[in-house]
Amino acid sequence: MQAELVLDARNATGESPVWHAAEQALYWVDIPARQLHRLVPATGAHSTWAGDEMLACIAPRAGHPGQWIAGMESGLFAIATKDDGTLAATSVARATHAAHGMRFNDGRCDRQGRFWAGTMLMDMAAARAVGRVYRYQSDVNEEAALRVHFDEMIVPNGMAFSPDGRTMYLSDSHPNVQAVWAFDYDTATGTPHNRRLFVDMKPLPGRPDGAAVDADGCYWICGNDAGLVHRFTPDGRLDRSLEVPVKKPAMCAFGGAQLDTLYVTSIRPGGDVSDQPLAGGVFALRPGVQGVPEPACIF
Repeated sequence: MQAELVLDARNATGESPVWHAAEQALYWVDIPARQLHRLVPATGAHSTWAGDEMLACIAPRAGHPGQWIAGMESGLFAIATKDDGTLAATSVARATHAAHGMRFNDGRCDRQGRFWAGTMLMDMAAARAVGRVYRYQSDVNEEAALRVHFDEMIVPNGMAFSPDGRTMYLSDSHPNVQAVWAFDYDTATGTPHNRRLFVDMKPLPGRPDGAAVDADGCYWICGNDAGLVHRFTPDGRLDRSLEVPVKKPAMCAFGGAQLDTLYVTSIRPGGDVSDQPLAGGVFALRPGVQGVPEPACIF
């Protein structure tokens, strides 16, 4: 299957693609550039907005058109685009990081609109398990709104929820770990339990990065360093692997009018990229399956 380049974005770290159905637009972030991107595939119109901190993960805000929740460096923020190309950011919840030099990384909402996001040490080479995974829920008291559910992680990643919301997926993408876990998920309380290994990716090409789930309940995850996007069945069996023309696909999301296009963001590493000139671009695959709508964050 041929991957289509939809934007030669040259993102340093393109992450967190989210399809906005009302706008028929794809949003995503470039983490170190502190930028939010928007692309309307039908017209090719592309816009960017810059923030004051690194942006890592986003979800639309329910009932507030044009607003998002974002995991940044110091915590979670409500962000909105401004006409001058900048982002207005209002603190929602501050994170108490376990070490200096940390930021948020992967994140998304469960089917009920609770926002989940993980933190990591920006110096990945240090391999320090100081990362945490938080759940944000606004309908509880302030002290409990941002709750730690997992700790001792290096690079939390690959978060996704099954179509019925009853299975949660989470990975650690650091080279030392490269595991994806599944959990039974209590949709009433937002509590994961019964953690089990879903996929050990060490024998497979590519480290686990950002993920999405399709309408069949299959789990799609980017194989970073291998130029692949893998699809796993709900029982953890590798179903197929699709190629993209860059080494570091970062995260995928279903979009398009029928949610049948798989958009893939990517990373453009420093140094010589003559062997992958499209690194940092956004690509589209048409895998013959549909995704499920991503819920908005309730806060």
